[in-house]
Amino acid sequence: MKIPEFIIVVAALLFFNTAPFAQDRYQPTWESLSKYQTPEWFRDAKFGIFIHWGVYSVPAFGNEWYPRNMYQQGSEEYKHHVEKYGPQNKFGYKDFIPMFKAEKFNADEWVALFKKAGAKYVVPVAEHHDGFAMYKTALSKWNAAEMGPHRDIVGELDTAVKKAGLIFGVSSHRIEHWWFMNGGRKLNSDVNDPAYADFYGPAREQNETMSPEYMNDWLLRCTELVNKYQLQLFWFDWWIEQPALEPYRKSFAAYYYNKGLEWNKGVVINNKYALAYPEGTTVLDIERGKLTGIRKLPWQTDDAISYKSWGYIPNDSFKTAKYLINNLIDIVSKNGNLLLNIGPRPDGTIPEEAQQRLLEMGKWLAINGEAIYATRPWKIFGEGPTEVAGGAFSDAKDKPFTADDIRFTTKGDTLYAIMMDIPHEDILIKNLSSASGNKAIESVVLVGSNDKVSWSQTKNGLVIKPHKNYPSDYAVVYRIAFIK
Repeated sequence: MKIPEFIIVVAALLFFNTAPFAQDRYQPTWESLSKYQTPEWFRDAKFGIFIHWGVYSVPAFGNEWYPRNMYQQGSEEYKHHVEKYGPQNKFGYKDFIPMFKAEKFNADEWVALFKKAGAKYVVPVAEHHDGFAMYKTALSKWNAAEMGPHRDIVGELDTAVKKAGLIFGVSSHRIEHWWFMNGGRKLNSDVNDPAYADFYGPAREQNETMSPEYMNDWLLRCTELVNKYQLQLFWFDWWIEQPALEPYRKSFAAYYYNKGLEWNKGVVINNKYALAYPEGTTVLDIERGKLTGIRKLPWQTDDAISYKSWGYIPNDSFKTAKYLINNLIDIVSKNGNLLLNIGPRPDGTIPEEAQQRLLEMGKWLAINGEAIYATRPWKIFGEGPTEVAGGAFSDAKDKPFTADDIRFTTKGDTLYAIMMDIPHEDILIKNLSSASGNKAIESVVLVGSNDKVSWSQTKNGLVIKPHKNYPSDYAVVYRIAFIK
């Protein structure tokens, strides 16, 4: 019986060069993968930067789905494209590639900004749904090292990130390319030109089962990225949950986790739904949303710094620094991390609005970071009147937090109480009352300040008198020690 080619490739990927290691290897089974443990670096990091940058930043219209929507008849992108660039059979998405020059891109400058923002890990998009790789790949000529910028963008960021002492990962949206460009099949466009089949293809329908060749190509691209950059985080979008991909998903996870053992580095797979990877085999990611309570297992929110697009568009609207800082605090209090996205311009510059927000976050974290980094949840995440909208895509539904909203984090025996706005009246923390069952409080310190704190622990709660001057804007942190 002839063994299918993809099984041979998978077997080779899994077991090549693993014999010298005595430690148990992961196998491509859910039982084996269920033994995965989230590494401490991820649990300690709390805050990372996501980067959506690609050819779609050139048209900069609508959002990063422009390459799909420009072939969807009747869409705003379709109309805009025909009016500005001409019909899709004369000027297709591929024709934006020479315009994507990245002439001002400086990886060291980007990473310096991210580090100043307080981020601990960086995750650029290695390949988005459009099929254009932002790194030098042996599997396609359609990549940033051979076209457009003629630079290995991912490779340059990898070098800069590691030089700065941060953790490097990537995201792959390759699997969605199966259907992403299929609108071009239904009209007179360059998607139908055989000369560009290796870029636009397969351009099939979402309800069509992917071919073994396509799924094998996905697996090869993923393992290529792992090996080229020794990634410590690999982020997947939603469509990897397709049933046909299950053996490939398991094979990739086993291969990647074994590489982590080989490197002696903790590695993370982020995915969105349990249909792709069962609970506990990877780290759950929630897009543009968060949880309403503490999750026992570590998790992550991926959120955009702006509202309209993950990639660059000139008329985007940006979230406030207070919103972003409050969001980070709330997520961390519930055992989560925040992966915050920016969308650079095609020339490689980061919009000033995004830079300003990142610097504001960094300023706050420089003072209050001890209540964020390397912390763990308390017995409850917090208290206060404002309820968050749970679940994915809930970022626009959130109500502003007030000074009466409090979030808790812990580090050893220390408890941090974080006011989600600047208090101007007495603070009452009900869950720290003398009748709460918690230990008696020994001290209360305003983080970032040498001013004495006036406080009392009453039967109604811990009462803290307001200060005239607080060391930071947006949120205030108190360090609380209990009598042992």
